[in-house]
Amino acid sequence: MALTFMYITNNPQVALIAEKYGVERIWVDLESLGKDQRQKGMNTVKSKHRVEDIRRIAPLLSKAEMLVRINPWNPKSEREIEQVISAGADRIMLPMWKSADEVENFLSSIEGKAKNVLLLETREAEECLEEVLALKGIDEIHIGLNDLSLSYGLPFMFELLSNGTVERICRTIKAQSRIPYGFGGIARIGEGMLSSEKIIMEHYRLGSTRVILSRSFCNTDTLQDISEIEAIFCENIMKLRKFEREVAAIANPPAFHNNKKEIADRIQRLQNNVLALI
Repeated sequence: MALTFMYITNNPQVALIAEKYGVERIWVDLESLGKDQRQKGMNTVKSKHRVEDIRRIAPLLSKAEMLVRINPWNPKSEREIEQVISAGADRIMLPMWKSADEVENFLSSIEGKAKNVLLLETREAEECLEEVLALKGIDEIHIGLNDLSLSYGLPFMFELLSNGTVERICRTIKAQSRIPYGFGGIARIGEGMLSSEKIIMEHYRLGSTRVILSRSFCNTDTLQDISEIEAIFCENIMKLRKFEREVAAIANPPAFHNNKKEIADRIQRLQNNVLALI
């Protein structure tokens, strides 16, 4: 098993670099409805991508898929889905769904013209997950840690890993379906508030096969030199894949158990540091 990497960009040059070094999904992000209010004050990406970005990038891709996150389900969703399919989307992601009816409407609107991804990031989504999994035609599910932690009133998104929420959701999906699933994002090897090495081991322990390369993996908002961006992808995708191979070779229940405990301990320390500043 190797993780499928996803990277968010509307820059054609960056998209081609990501594809060149093995990123399987180039992600154009159209979601805007309600996002500023939900994530007010958080250091998260507020995308300004447009449908035109799909038209510019999709024809350039030879191996990677064009993944497009649309807005949460609303009266204009069917029209938005038509637009992104026409522009060249290979996969369409529905965020912030809260009911099986919303998911069913989403699936019906695509009508097999593109593959679909359900972004599970609300408490209500977990509560109706078994009902959703009974629907036919779901291609993939991704667990979004930022908004899901907000939905549960948690101050720190990685608490979803230590309190069992992500594991519970993964087990539900695995028990009731063969739908592939993933969660969250990772930084470069050796970096991140919670190191990418520990998160990758959790992916392998939980049977997850998809992950986002986070903004901190390569923050193109602060990098202007395209050669520097290419060097980052070249070096760090290779390091991630090397570590994956190591995990696959040595992974066993005791190693996974120890990693899970280390994650919980690290998250507790981070939470204590935050509380000390309040």
